[in-house]
Amino acid sequence: MIDKNKMPVAVGVAFVWFTTQFGGGFASGAQLVQYFVAFGIWALITPILAQAIGAVFQWYGLRFAKLHDAYDYRTFNNKFYGKFAPIFSNLYEIVYILLLCLAPSVAFATGGSTMQSLTGIPYMACTLIIGLFIFVVTIFGTDFVRKAASTLSVIIIAGLLIVYIPNIIVSWGDIVGNIKTLGANPAPAGPALWSCFIYGAFQLASIGLLYQHAESFKTEKEAGTSMIYGFIVNSGLIMLSTLGLMAVATNPDLSTDPLPVITLIKGGVGASFMNPMISILIILGAVSTAVNMIAGAVQRVVVALEKPEERKSDGKPSAKTLICALLCTILAFAIAQFGLLPLVKVGYGYLGYVTIVVVLIPFLIRMIGEAMGKVEK
Repeated sequence: MIDKNKMPVAVGVAFVWFTTQFGGGFASGAQLVQYFVAFGIWALITPILAQAIGAVFQWYGLRFAKLHDAYDYRTFNNKFYGKFAPIFSNLYEIVYILLLCLAPSVAFATGGSTMQSLTGIPYMACTLIIGLFIFVVTIFGTDFVRKAASTLSVIIIAGLLIVYIPNIIVSWGDIVGNIKTLGANPAPAGPALWSCFIYGAFQLASIGLLYQHAESFKTEKEAGTSMIYGFIVNSGLIMLSTLGLMAVATNPDLSTDPLPVITLIKGGVGASFMNPMISILIILGAVSTAVNMIAGAVQRVVVALEKPEERKSDGKPSAKTLICALLCTILAFAIAQFGLLPLVKVGYGYLGYVTIVVVLIPFLIRMIGEAMGKVEK
């Protein structure tokens, strides 16, 4: 585990953002194809724009959380939305509950299926193993989650570099050729930019889980520093992955391929070595997303149920933390057993639209009001 004393908090928070975004869909390449590569040449720009959306809104939220000592999303929303809090705080509760049902369940299903494919262990046993790991990491609290995110991020980033760089080098001719082909007949900009916007909006549904980490900032300025680091890391990795997938961008079956990165590897180098590696990355990505989601929910519930004097100072999880983490993990595990991936795919789309109303638009209004001097920080 990476020592938090050797890594600035701002870097740790940047990695929390990375591991939250980097789920099974990212690792498999399917999410990148759906939102970016499917729109052709625009995929060279739109992934970075999506990261910029996340960086700006998350910076604003983290800064507000630090300035107002609002480190769980309910406290944050009650302060942020002011007189509209009775409406928007409860709306965000619905958003987060939907996200809590969707994202960790996809993590269980994706990670379980991948582990089953990799090891031959029965699916339910695989999801139990993943659930146990998620539960153990979650119960040790915010500091441990941030350190775990940092450790997982380093492993995932190293793995992505090992998988993508050799294949980009080997497939460079195909990548350049496909870029020229797509550039000669570009898709309309409107749908590509809208897809980018929806991707950015959907990612903001999980903004509430970041607020807990603002408590470790020394000043609110670290919110900006953390998001600069996060933007660099996320943009670099998402563009590396997208560039690699451009090698198979003209494949007619790409849009229905559940594992585009495997298709890339099969046409590249080291398939026998790369296939297990990318499978492990998919599992790690799925687990890291679930840990971040469940940790945010546990923080919200425990703050509401525990009195300040009941909170332990020795770093050990309280009984309420254990029970809440266990219930959230069981819920995600149970939903995963139904195999809801097709429904979840539709659910994510609707979740993006809801998040625009509940998070993105109110944040924009407050940002503009603050810039005009009509709203205090």
